[in-house]
Amino acid sequence: MCTLVHMGYLWLAGAIAAEVAATTAMKYSDGFSRLVPSLVTALGYVVAFALLARTLRTVSIGTAYAIWSGAGTATIAVIGLTLFGEGLSVAKAAGILLIVGGVVVLNLGGAH
Repeated sequence: MCTLVHMGYLWLAGAIAAEVAATTAMKYSDGFSRLVPSLVTALGYVVAFALLARTLRTVSIGTAYAIWSGAGTATIAVIGLTLFGEGLSVAKAAGILLIVGGVVVLNLGGAH
């Protein structure tokens, strides 16, 4: 059975997924000149913020926002590498690893 806090993290996962989908669609929108990707971007951000707001009912704002922004940033960086052929420098790889490490530390030590 899921507790309220566990549900909060499920809402947070949904918020992260919606934000990542919206940001990826924004790349495809070509500066908002293509209708469908532009609509996906707008809808994705509305859903992301709605789910983040729902998350904040049970998860502290500092923890939720750090995880949301960090996980979203790291995921978008990986999508940039895989879908859009962006380069991977040592600095970028280190940054992604630091973000992921920070999210892990928050969950292990400071999330509750």
